[in-house]
Order: sequence, then structure tokens, then C-alpha cells
Amino acid sequence: MKITRNMERWSPLVVLAVFLILWQVIVAGLSIPEFIFPSPWQILQQFIEFQGPLLEAAWKTFWVTMLGFGISIVVGVLLGFLIGSSRLAYTALYPLMVAFNAVPKAAVVPILVVWFGIGLGPGILTAFLISFFPITVNIATGLATLEPELEDVLRVLGARRWDVLIKVGLPRSMPYFYGSLKIAITLAFVGTVLAEMTAGDSGIGYLMQSAGSQQRMPLAFAGLVTIGAMAMVMYEFFSWIEKRTTGWAHRGSQSA
Repeated sequence: MKITRNMERWSPLVVLAVFLILWQVIVAGLSIPEFIFPSPWQILQQFIEFQGPLLEAAWKTFWVTMLGFGISIVVGVLLGFLIGSSRLAYTALYPLMVAFNAVPKAAVVPILVVWFGIGLGPGILTAFLISFFPITVNIATGLATLEPELEDVLRVLGARRWDVLIKVGLPRSMPYFYGSLKIAITLAFVGTVLAEMTAGDSGIGYLMQSAGSQQRMPLAFAGLVTIGAMAMVMYEFFSWIEKRTTGWAHRGSQSA
């Protein structure tokens, strides 16, 4: 058991190390120029050389993403509760939500620039628009799939529809909710960077756009790694909260 747990704990780092070594060997062996495809060592050098600008840009992207993500949680939970609590609302609104989510967000950014100008507005709104859909869908699914037999029993015991939704439906939806948060936070970073590359004047996306236009691929890749690291940290953060607030939903996996 201890060996299995240690393997699970260290396996991501082992896979990452093997991947980086292969990456370095392939780039060095094929003599690929850094302006086409940089090696991990060249990217690390850019981290060291530009750590100040990278940290400043990362902090800007992070809090812009968190603002948009916070709005998406509020709107997503409210919409999900509305859609999942009523069969009529589910039938009427769910297809519209799917159609809206299918619209490429890159096509929406220029419209946001016209409305709100270049700066923070498009980044916050793009992070919101790209991340609220998973939250809405998961909350609605958790409520809409409440077992009819369980609802009938609660009704017989005197529970009203509101009581069933609040005391049974919402707790039952928590695993869905946390699952959606882990997906939505990664999408929120994508939305922020997309807006910064298209209509930003700061942040990781703007830095990557500037580096790419100057053919400084190691610096652009350093920005990609920074975004990936921030998204991974936030993903693990929500996983940590999920395990401590919905442990009852993970009994089987924990025993395994």
C-alpha cells in the first residue's frame, strides 16, 4: 500500500522529468533553432533573466482571471439552480446555453474591445464568458438528476419542493460543483490570456504576444509555462477543498 501511494505521489514528477529530458535531447540532437522551438534549458534561462517582468505579468493575469472567475461562480450557480430546479426552465434555457457556449470566444473579444476599450474589461469578461458554462451545466445536472423516488419519499414526509432542492439537491450537487470549478478555472486562464493577446496592454498574454512578434520563442514559452503552473496550482487548490468538504462522495476512491 505504501509503495502504491508513493508511486501515485511521485508519478507526476517522474513523468514531467522524463518529458523534459526527452524534449531537451530532441531539440539538442536535431539542432532546432530557439526561435522555432526552444529547449527547456533555454526557457529556464529566460525565466531567470526576465523573472521580474514575468512575475509582474503573472500577477496581473492572475487577479484579472480571479475577478472573471468569481463572477462566473456567482452567475453559474444562480443559472444552474434556476435551470436545474425547473423542468420548464431546463427545456427552455439549456439549448440556448449550449448555443452560446459554441460561439468562439476569440470572435467575442473584438466586440468587448469596442464596448469596454483596451485594458482590464475584455480580460475579465472573457474569463467569465468562457468559464461560467461548466459551472451552470454541472449545478443544473446535479439538481435535475435528483432521483424521483427520493423526491417522492421526501414529499410524503412533508418536504416542500424548496426544501428538497436546498437540503438534498444542493448538497448532492456539490461534487458536480467542485468538478466544474476545476474545469472552469483552467478555462478562465485561457480566456484572460486570449483577451490579453488580442486587446491587452499588460499580463502574460501581452508579454507572449510581444515576445512572439520579436521571435523570442523561449520567452513566449516561459509565459506558457507560467500560465500552466498557475492553472495547475488553482486546480489542486480546488481539489484540496473538494476532498475536505465532500469527503462522503469519495469514500470508494479513498478506500481503494
